[in-house]
Formats: sequence, C-alpha cells, structure tokens
Amino acid sequence: MGRYVFGVDIGGTTVKLGLFGEEGVLLEQWEIPTVKENGGASILPNVAESVKGKMEERHIREEDVAGIGVGAPGAVDEEGTLVGGAVNIGWKPFNIPEALGAYINVPIKAANDANAAAYGELWQGGGKGSANMVAVTLGTGVGGGIVVNGSLLNGATGAGGEIGHIHLVDGETESCGCGNRGCLEQYASATGIARLAERRLEKDEKPSLLRGRNLSAKSVFDAVKAGDEVAIEIAEQFGEYLGKGLAVVAAVVNPEVFVIGGGVSKAGEILLSFVEPAYKKYAFHQCRGARFALAELGNDAGIYGAAGLIILN
Repeated sequence: MGRYVFGVDIGGTTVKLGLFGEEGVLLEQWEIPTVKENGGASILPNVAESVKGKMEERHIREEDVAGIGVGAPGAVDEEGTLVGGAVNIGWKPFNIPEALGAYINVPIKAANDANAAAYGELWQGGGKGSANMVAVTLGTGVGGGIVVNGSLLNGATGAGGEIGHIHLVDGETESCGCGNRGCLEQYASATGIARLAERRLEKDEKPSLLRGRNLSAKSVFDAVKAGDEVAIEIAEQFGEYLGKGLAVVAAVVNPEVFVIGGGVSKAGEILLSFVEPAYKKYAFHQCRGARFALAELGNDAGIYGAAGLIILN
C-alpha cells in the first residue's frame, strides 16, 4: 500500500483537501474554491490538478499514493455513484471515482459528505474506539452518518443516515426543506431552535433575555447558561425532539455512541444535558446505555473521513 492518502471534502464554496501519511497522520491541509459554473464541470479536474501539484511539490510518485477519498454533497452509493446529483454544486448523477480517475491514476473511493464526516469522527474523533456509532450534525439542517460494525451505512440509494427527515410531529403547518412536514430537522437544527424560540416567546409575556434579541441557537443556549427560564424551556423542548428522534434510530442500529457535531454543538456539554435524559426516556431498554459525546474534528471531519475510506478499507 502506498504511503500517502488524500482526503477531499467538496463543499458549496470550497473544496478542502488533506494529505495524510501512514497511520492517518494529517501532514498538510489546504483549500481551493468550488467552481460551480457549467454544472460544476471543473470541480474534479481542479481537485486532480491540486492533488498533482501537491505530489510534485512533495516529490510523491503515483505508486506512493494509496488513494484519494472524496466526500460529496448528495446521496452516494457503494460504488461511488452520486445517485440523485448534487443541486448545490450543479452536479447531475455520475460515478465520482470514474470521473476523477480520468485525470489521475490512483485508487479512488467516494461517499456522501455527512457520512464521510461521521467516518472521520469514528476514526479519529468523538467516536474513536467504537465500531457502532451515529453521528449527528446540527447545522442549518440536521445531517447524520451511521456506522455499523465499522462500515458506513449507505443504503440502497445512498440515503442511509438521513436522520433529519425522521417524521416526528403531526399537524406541522410549515414545510421542511425536503418538502415534508414535521421532520426532526424542523426542531433540532439551528433554524429549528430559532423557530421553537419564536413560537415559545409568542405564547405569553414571561420575561426572558431572549425578548427583543436576534433569535438563534447560540442566543438560546447563551440564555440557558445565564439561567433564563424561558430559554431552558426551549432547550428542553429541543432535547425532547432530538432525544425522541435518536431513540428511533437506536432501535434500528443500536449504537455504542452518538457523536453530536455541527454549529449548534458549539454550545458544549450543556447541549447533551438536554438530549440525553429525553433519549433515555424513549429508548428501548437495551439501547439506553449508548454514550453521548461531542464531535472533536470540527470542519476537518470530512477530510479525515474521506481519507479513512482508503486507509480503513
């Protein structure tokens, strides 16, 4: 096996790249812009060019490269095919390893970006030492990645781990980004928490630090830390929704650990104190022992997980 691996995380604005040595040590990381013109036609050629440039700079030969792992937005199946395309970068369905392989002759594997980030956390982050893990990304939406017995769960059409779209609430009037109503994402994402806050503040006139402020997940958890009663009610409601959703997931995949990441997780350990009790309340008794941990790799989880696709398989 070659001594080097490249991890590539394709995002809407930038492509993050990492060069890893043996044992998965990150040697260097850098970024290039995601060029979305012409249906994102130049994204993979640009990735290949950037990787080749780094190989030249460091005098690395093709035979010294074990492979390139790629995390891409959108559903990606076992073969590395982007099943439904990726709207945010203009990609139609195609096979990523084949397309990138036309520009550089090394082994290539691909996965969904949230799944790759989950794999990164399993390998070198909050889930290290586990073989069964659910990673939850609480950002603008709610993303997930599931690892069962050390392998990523992709599903038939690459939609495995889309935990943000578990149906939780009947009678919701607003639509989720996916088109359905009452999805977990509508209550546990950053925007969902702000919506919960808005709805709670409209309910009565109870004094709160949140009144007259720009409502966000951060402002809610800052107010919780200050002991604000209304903010604590909102956080309890958020914890109830997320705990219930994760109890549903646990009954199917029985993880050792839930690793919580994304922007909302910056609230820290206090976040887990609202989710864990709700989870235990709803979880099947044999799943109640699952640990909760915060993600540790931040924005680097994607490149770690992409590299892990090559190193661990």
